[in-house]
Amino acid sequence: MNMNDYKNKRVPPDWCPGCGNFAQLSAITMALAELKIDPKDVVVASGIGCSSNMPEFLNTYGFLGLHGRLVPFAAGVKWANSKLTVIAYGGDGDGFFEGTQHFYHTAKRNVDITYMVSDNQVFGLTTGQASPTAPIGLRTKTTPDGNIETPFNPIAFALNAGATFVARAFSGDVKHLKDITVRAIKHKGFSFIDVISPCVTWNKENSYEYFRPRVYHLENNDVTNFDQAYKLAFEWGDHIPIGVFYEVERPTYEDLDEVLKDGPLVEQKVHTLTEEDLEEFA
Repeated sequence: MNMNDYKNKRVPPDWCPGCGNFAQLSAITMALAELKIDPKDVVVASGIGCSSNMPEFLNTYGFLGLHGRLVPFAAGVKWANSKLTVIAYGGDGDGFFEGTQHFYHTAKRNVDITYMVSDNQVFGLTTGQASPTAPIGLRTKTTPDGNIETPFNPIAFALNAGATFVARAFSGDVKHLKDITVRAIKHKGFSFIDVISPCVTWNKENSYEYFRPRVYHLENNDVTNFDQAYKLAFEWGDHIPIGVFYEVERPTYEDLDEVLKDGPLVEQKVHTLTEEDLEEFA
């Protein structure tokens, strides 16, 4: 298997030249190839936005949903067939505005999926309005005098919600992003990756040139230490950590549910209710 086996050769990606989504497409395909997962066993779910066109460019199963609603669909796919590798992929506007409640509850349940967010601090598809992660002072169409809202912290939110794998990557470092993606897919439980992904069209302030000298790789940190991970989540500015903040093992939703623990629903025998069953439930 190689990365080209996972690309839709009939539909080339049409993002703006230089968009960080190209790096994420490469990272996903390289990760799947390294793990040798058959394309027919992969489902990529997305919501609405520039980044959410991802399923169109992959030679896997895909789903385009409503704005912010990709995560519950991904969870439903996993519950129907737990043998599948399920990746939820969307943008910061999609996931951290309309989708926060779904993000929270899916992480809390520890559903065994990977959730990757292309985080560019703006709503790119609708021409550059401020997103929840827009820094204070960012000038956009909806914040012409500069953003006045405290930005949403995706890493801290994921930790608070109970995600068992929490990481940050940078679209300007594809190899590192691929390595993080491999690790996230292999992790059994809810894996979250926040990808710093500059929007080259609508966000001129927070560019590749801005982030390159500031990001640094987390090394030798204890990924099981929640307090340390939470402290690192608030490190931002001149020094921005990328890498795995937190990774622990605990039972997944599929392990604990009375029905799902018996294996994929698609492989379970269907039991037709009898008169005796109905009398028992009465």
